[in-house]
Amino acid sequence: MSGEYADRLATKVEHRPEEQVWLLRALLVLQSPRPVFAAIRDDSDDTARARSEAALALVWLAGIAAVLASPHMSTLMDDPADNDIGIASIVIFLGGGMYGALAYLLLGGVLHAFLRGLGATGSYRRTRHLFAFALTPIVLSLVTFWVVRIAVEGRDLFRYGGSDGGHVFANLFYAFVAWTVVLVAVGVRTVLGWSWPRSVAAVGGATAVAALLVLGTSLL
Repeated sequence: MSGEYADRLATKVEHRPEEQVWLLRALLVLQSPRPVFAAIRDDSDDTARARSEAALALVWLAGIAAVLASPHMSTLMDDPADNDIGIASIVIFLGGGMYGALAYLLLGGVLHAFLRGLGATGSYRRTRHLFAFALTPIVLSLVTFWVVRIAVEGRDLFRYGGSDGGHVFANLFYAFVAWTVVLVAVGVRTVLGWSWPRSVAAVGGATAVAALLVLGTSLL
């Protein structure tokens, strides 16, 4: 998609109902993130309410993608009694929603703490929404990377040991995570008007703490 096409799409978006505008911006952030994050500067109650639906969808879907990447998923279907793809799908869907909500509140709080520590004055709500829209690459992984991987590995994905080459394939997921971290930095710089060094310092610190939290939960 060219930059000119993205500009035309952004113009069309503005003429839709607010909730639809934010759902479309969730897609636009992948190609043209700055206008999307610039719109997040507005933290009025009406605007925040309008984008909450899109934020919820992004958080839930990103949570599902993260749950699929969890080490616990590699043994989900080891027990013959639980060898039911329908039950596994329900577990992943509900578990993804809960995991996404927890990450949204906790990691959004970590990011907000670092932003406040470096002088930001915006609300925790706005920081959470910035974080939610930066999760779009992880949502993208759900409909690209995970669809392909499940098609290739099938049930082996949810069994101990998996298929040959599965672990190498799994590492590709972290490219989407890295993309999300970059979008968080772009969002912080755009929303707060900070320099790159200041934005990277805040996001880098928050990412380090987030990585420790995720590592800790994976060991439970």
